[in-house]
Amino acid sequence: MGALIIHRTDLASYGWDVVKNSNTSEKTYLRDDKNPQLEAASWIQLDVAKKIFASSGLDADAEIVAAGKRGFKAVELPVKLKAHIESTVRSFQSPNVVGILPGANGGGKDQAVMYTAHYDHLGFVPGMAGDNIYNGAADNGTGCGMLLEMARAWAQSGVKLPHSLIFASVTAEEQGLLGSEYLGQHPPIPAGQIALDINYDMILPIGVPLETNVNGAQRTTFYPTVEATAKRFNLGIVPDPKPSAGSYYRSDHFSLSRVGIPAFSIETGNLYEGHDAAWGHKQHEEFTAHDYHNFSDNFHEEWDFSGNAKLDRFGMELGWEALSAPAIIQWKAKDEFEAARKASQGTR
Repeated sequence: MGALIIHRTDLASYGWDVVKNSNTSEKTYLRDDKNPQLEAASWIQLDVAKKIFASSGLDADAEIVAAGKRGFKAVELPVKLKAHIESTVRSFQSPNVVGILPGANGGGKDQAVMYTAHYDHLGFVPGMAGDNIYNGAADNGTGCGMLLEMARAWAQSGVKLPHSLIFASVTAEEQGLLGSEYLGQHPPIPAGQIALDINYDMILPIGVPLETNVNGAQRTTFYPTVEATAKRFNLGIVPDPKPSAGSYYRSDHFSLSRVGIPAFSIETGNLYEGHDAAWGHKQHEEFTAHDYHNFSDNFHEEWDFSGNAKLDRFGMELGWEALSAPAIIQWKAKDEFEAARKASQGTR
């Protein structure tokens, strides 16, 4: 089975250049992945899709709108694709980097807190003169730096941990969350003994945020604690600005959710100290338009990391609340990950 994804900037939340830069280099797969895989997968531009639909006597715009509604049934097109692709397969290792601060409750009673961030990006631009490296300074050098600083702070704090802390810098996120998928399938301790995963992915260093997006946290029993902690940090919780883009399913916390671990990313909203929300929105949109998944995602001298530090402290406070929680954190009843959580804990 194969799939062609029709690209629309408004739905994907990024332009065609992001698709091109992210999918025109070597593709990576997990060697021992047992999950079902498509035999072929690709993207096509919207104008190409419209031509295909028109040749089939269908209105592309109407069909795409219909496909976005509940109850849509697939429509078979009288179109066939014939292609010949030659591939060269090579094996290589790209490790996840995991560190653990052990807590007092081992021996199967642990309820560890995990922090994650991905360290990979897109490699380099073949044949380009000058600096052709996709450095990924924001995506996700920021998250990795924040992870290292939290690990340093926790290790030097002298706090006696009731449960363990896990710091995981994962690989191959840009290849489809492969590093975190492997981590979820092979966790350092059983998934049922991990209370929470907090993920950091691309925190733009543009000042002190007054809003945070913790999309997914509201689906867990931990959410009231998240709300109270955000209030103490003067952070208003804002909803996912583009739910149609499926952002929850596009970063490493999702891989941990799939094995039952309550997980979400800490992100920012648009409101920053000294600016209105329109300013913040413009900064995010300009980064997406010009630097996201581009070789121009480089370090800038004018970057202000004070907001990254604030969200690190916020994450550490949430981590402590989870470590000392009186009850095991769960997904809420009937959530799509509830069954995996129960399975990981040997319950129904």
